[in-house]
Amino acid sequence: MKRLATAWAGFKENRPGLAQFLVFFMVSNGVTLLQLALMPAMKALFAHTTLINQSFQHWPVGHDVDGSPYYIFDYAAGALPEGGGGLAYFLAVEITLLIAQVINFFAQRNITFRSNGSVAKAALWYLVAYLVITILAAALQGWYKAPIYGLFIDTWGWGAQGEVAADVITMLINSAVSFWVFFPIFRVIFRPVPDAPLASEAGTAGADQLPAAVDGG
Repeated sequence: MKRLATAWAGFKENRPGLAQFLVFFMVSNGVTLLQLALMPAMKALFAHTTLINQSFQHWPVGHDVDGSPYYIFDYAAGALPEGGGGLAYFLAVEITLLIAQVINFFAQRNITFRSNGSVAKAALWYLVAYLVITILAAALQGWYKAPIYGLFIDTWGWGAQGEVAADVITMLINSAVSFWVFFPIFRVIFRPVPDAPLASEAGTAGADQLPAAVDGG
């Protein structure tokens, strides 16, 4: 273990950018696993409510290949794959992503980038990035969600197991989008501030030092 720690320390010193990316990759994978665990629970929470029969279709941007309106947020009423999961599916996806991204924010800040900047400023920019990525991911779902669920549930006849498999695939796609978009954003919002304590050091500071760490950015 000591040899491994020494080797990693040397690698970080010689390849700091690559080392940071690898840590980001590992933390992101942990968050993805959390999303995969949360998604079935969230779907089960809303599955037997009337929300599944309430459509959530907003922000039309042109038309699909069949001439129907193409919505950024396209969750037609009814269970998948015949419907789009309705408001129930939308809430399951968004609550899962929200919980995961809150955890991701603090994990990446303190572990990957060891940021010593303002938490409030970073959180504000993170929120903006999260909203943009949410819109982008929702727009992409219009292309792949229905075919994936139809393939696993109907074409391959997997039934409930197919729905779980489709949940995993769609969540992995969402995670991949977040992964490649967030890394350059994190490098900006978590930039180190000279002469300010690192996040790991700020966490062990006394109560009288906490305001200084928060206002460091």
